[in-house]
Amino acid sequence: MLSRRHLTWTAFGAALLLSGMSLPAFAQATDIKFTLDWRFEGPAAGFLLAQDNGYFAEEGLNVTFDIGNGSVEVIPRVATGAYQMGFGDINSLIKFLDEDPSQPIEAVMMVYDKPVFSVIGRKSQGITDDPKSLEGKKLGAPPPDGAFAQWPAFVEAAGIDTSDITLESIGFPVREPMLASGDVDGVFGFAFSVILNLKANGVPDEDISTILFADHGLNLYGNAVMVNETFAEENPDAVQGVLRALAKGFADAVADPAAGAAAVLARNETLNIDTETARLTMANDMNIRTPYVVENGFGDVDPERLAASIETLKLSMGLKGNVTADDVFDAQYLPPAAERMLP
Repeated sequence: MLSRRHLTWTAFGAALLLSGMSLPAFAQATDIKFTLDWRFEGPAAGFLLAQDNGYFAEEGLNVTFDIGNGSVEVIPRVATGAYQMGFGDINSLIKFLDEDPSQPIEAVMMVYDKPVFSVIGRKSQGITDDPKSLEGKKLGAPPPDGAFAQWPAFVEAAGIDTSDITLESIGFPVREPMLASGDVDGVFGFAFSVILNLKANGVPDEDISTILFADHGLNLYGNAVMVNETFAEENPDAVQGVLRALAKGFADAVADPAAGAAAVLARNETLNIDTETARLTMANDMNIRTPYVVENGFGDVDPERLAASIETLKLSMGLKGNVTADDVFDAQYLPPAAERMLP
């Protein structure tokens, strides 16, 4: 027996057909595969809150997030079209495009206005906050790590003598345990990740030293949202929708880090809520909500600063000069600055 609701809808549809009108069309959500740079941890909260709070759905988007294995590996994932969008190191993108300007990938939203590239060491093993203290030391270097990718640039900027520095290739899972056990004197990584992971491995806070590249002459940008250009050209409204949603998601993560950490733990229950809240707060304070962002809004870049960073990379990474700031970053998909202000 047909329900009253079914009968009503059938009658309505029949009436439309008799009048020559078509049945209403239901818009299909645009699917977007998005690769993160790393696993689900506190700093990913802005992405996840945009999803959990329905901001993607409001834009007619179905965005799925996959974890990554370092901010460098994001770039080929997006360039090949395996993922339509991703979150990776803009400096590695500059190098990638300099080697092959035809690659269909560009950055469209800056997230880490101040990069998190660091060497984290232990004071008990002779590493202080002075880059010169790295000389003569053994440093653990995960090959796909964004911080390690900037090592040549940092050496140039800080004037480090590398002749007696040993670089040991290590995997991400053993990075903090090897530093905690003294197998290496320092490691490359993102400060907010390594510091808290070291504490979890039993290293006391007073024994941890942080050398942040940005504080020692390397005025670069950090991780940004990237898009496959072919996808963006065919789906400009979808890309704009993603960025509108992310602006809201990151504003939520700044306003309520505990809620952001909860969104992370919903996807990775092995984590600790207090640790991830602290990690997110550290990322917000150190890298995301910078003075420039507070004044100008989240997501855009200063073109002169980006151009200067490319000149820095020409000297330190041997760029061929095939790429400009306009080739790397495209601001056309960003919402107005008023919609990108962080609390």
